[in-house]
Amino acid sequence: MDGLIWALGGALGAMGWAGVVVRRRRRADAERTAARSLAACRELLVLIARLQQHRGMSSALLAGDRSFTAARMGKARDIDAVLPALRAAAQAESGMAHPCLTVNEFAVFEHRWGVLRDALASLSVEQSIAQHSALIAQLLQWLAALGEARVEPLFGEHGARDAARNYASRLPALTECLGQARALGLSVAARGGCSAVARVRLMFLIARAEHLLAQAAKGAVRGRCADEAAAAVQAMAQMVNTRLLLRTGVDVPAQVVFEVASGAVDSVFAWASDTGAQLNRARQSPSAAGATVWAA
Repeated sequence: MDGLIWALGGALGAMGWAGVVVRRRRRADAERTAARSLAACRELLVLIARLQQHRGMSSALLAGDRSFTAARMGKARDIDAVLPALRAAAQAESGMAHPCLTVNEFAVFEHRWGVLRDALASLSVEQSIAQHSALIAQLLQWLAALGEARVEPLFGEHGARDAARNYASRLPALTECLGQARALGLSVAARGGCSAVARVRLMFLIARAEHLLAQAAKGAVRGRCADEAAAAVQAMAQMVNTRLLLRTGVDVPAQVVFEVASGAVDSVFAWASDTGAQLNRARQSPSAAGATVWAA
């Protein structure tokens, strides 16, 4: 009887230890997935920013401002440089049960980017903006999917989940509104006038940007990055509304448009980067971060 008791105790102990091992392995797997997903989000944000800049430079170049030639070529190289990291992220994500991004999808993206890069000189401004924007829309879709499926579930606090949505969805969408307005504004400045179609589009993009800014502000703890972004977006909106909507006689240099618009876009990316850092700290130390980072 004693032997049976000892045997049962040993079996139960082994089962308990096996359960501990399984739980530890699951936690380790979840930690690796969380770290990998946040890293993939960061790389996607970098690529979105570089494609947006390339789109703006291409718009000015195709509209006749040759001063952006060297910068545009350099930006294309910057885009190529970040692709390997995202290719690796796609490979890792492809192993998930419901992948947000697959190797095949990313291969198609790389092909489309290569075609655009090589054929750019033969495109019109409108064609360039449309093709760049389609590529960026795909990146935004992957980023939002990763945010919803991989990042938001890491956090239980309402504030943290709202910040995760800002990081992967609202703020990237805001940069894209501003980025499209930058590209269109550069073509207007290079041509010296704003067509009726461009005027309607610019007015829509600025109104949409202001709406997204207000949405993001509601889901964020106010801080220096958020305040600086709000001020920069308003400065860009003022420039567009007061200086770029004229049918003729637009006298703002393309370089000035690029600098003001890029200041707005970059400030929103800085806000997103700061939010991502807060999320990473909250993930690594939820008890401490939950009480400080997300307090209203």
